[in-house]
Amino acid sequence: MAKVGLIGLGTMGANLALNLAEKGFPVAVHNRSPEKIAPFVASAGDLAERLTAAPLLADLVSALTPPRAIILMVQAGDAVDAQIDGLLPLLQPGDTIIDAGNADFNDTRRRERSLAKKGYNFIGMGVSGGSEGARHGPSIMVGGPVEAYAPIREMIEAIAAPYEGSPCAAHLGPDGAGHFVKTVHNGIEYADMQIIAEVYGIMRDGQSRMPAEIGAAFAAWNEGPLKSYLTEITAEVLTTADPETGQAMPDVIVDSAGQKGTGRWTVIEALRLGQSASTIEAAVGARGWSAAREMRADAEPLLGGTKTITGLPDTDLETAMLGARIIAYAQGFAVLEAASRDFGWDLDHARTAEIWRAGCIIRSALLDDISGAFRSGTRGEALILAPQFTSRLALGAKSLRAVVCAAVEAGHPVPAMSAALAYFDTMRKARGTANLIQAQRDFFGAHGFERLDKDGSGFHGPWVS
Repeated sequence: MAKVGLIGLGTMGANLALNLAEKGFPVAVHNRSPEKIAPFVASAGDLAERLTAAPLLADLVSALTPPRAIILMVQAGDAVDAQIDGLLPLLQPGDTIIDAGNADFNDTRRRERSLAKKGYNFIGMGVSGGSEGARHGPSIMVGGPVEAYAPIREMIEAIAAPYEGSPCAAHLGPDGAGHFVKTVHNGIEYADMQIIAEVYGIMRDGQSRMPAEIGAAFAAWNEGPLKSYLTEITAEVLTTADPETGQAMPDVIVDSAGQKGTGRWTVIEALRLGQSASTIEAAVGARGWSAAREMRADAEPLLGGTKTITGLPDTDLETAMLGARIIAYAQGFAVLEAASRDFGWDLDHARTAEIWRAGCIIRSALLDDISGAFRSGTRGEALILAPQFTSRLALGAKSLRAVVCAAVEAGHPVPAMSAALAYFDTMRKARGTANLIQAQRDFFGAHGFERLDKDGSGFHGPWVS
């Protein structure tokens, strides 16, 4: 009998099935297009003996010993609901459905409530690391009933990426907690990628440097505080030649970036929670602008191009990128803290940072310090105030200011780094300017305000009669 069922043999699902089999867990596999199942099993080599082909959902269910655990690796949205509807008549109370796709956490919460009323368990499981991670060890963020996680914990920890002997997998909270943490992970990923792209743009367009030279700089930076998966692959991408033309690979790629929604979800949920993850917002916006290729081509001769940037050393670019990255992480954790309070999740931010240290896309050298800051008592929304980061941010902000000023003066877009700098400057100013906004709101709408010299609220200016 199989230990677990898996539905969906796309790249991620197929690799996760092989990962499970390799770790010693027999898997029954099903796919909406059943003709793909037999070739997949046949291609699995020695692992095929731990794979059971299940052309029908009934075959899948009958191959599992109750209480059953079935992983869904299908497209987020309606496809998940359709798959659940197809499974339920075949399952028994106590069985567990695990959605391991990039689901909207609101859908996960809804599904968990609905299935719990019928006696079934539902787990929302964020899986990060791409196809390589799914095959050899992803970072796994689990949300749902803790009692439903207990029977599958050994299996989940076995397939997760290890970091210094500890699995990068954890149960983070009830209902949609796991998928929400994965969403914010992806939002930070958007910001980090955009920050890297902006530095690349300055070096390419502002300093007229060739891809190989830029790649060498990223490779050197990856040996220091900027060490991360994204820095590492950026160096590799920039120093890889196109087999067809011999040009550097980035020079033959269309400059329009796709997105699957998780970055946008992070921004939407942040705003709903009264937060503003500005670096993530800027990154999402920049991907939208990247799609306007024809308009940008028309605008360049009409609105003017960019100037050369001189006198900006690589040390400033490196330190600015580090400062912006710290702020992106800090804003992400502030969103997680707000959600934890709002939904009663009691998220462990230190543990979240720890399971991001291997397997996932945003793994970086910073995460040890982030975990340490939270374990030392830093509040979830106040990562920039942790002793591990205040001195780094002081240096980072100085370089960030130099880079942003140079880019703006020369006309090079740096939306994410600009947003990071604006956040830093706002947070270090004890008295801001929202008092004027409150006065304006009171003037045109009699909304009232609080006073510095009196307790209470609902005060009005003399313009309100």
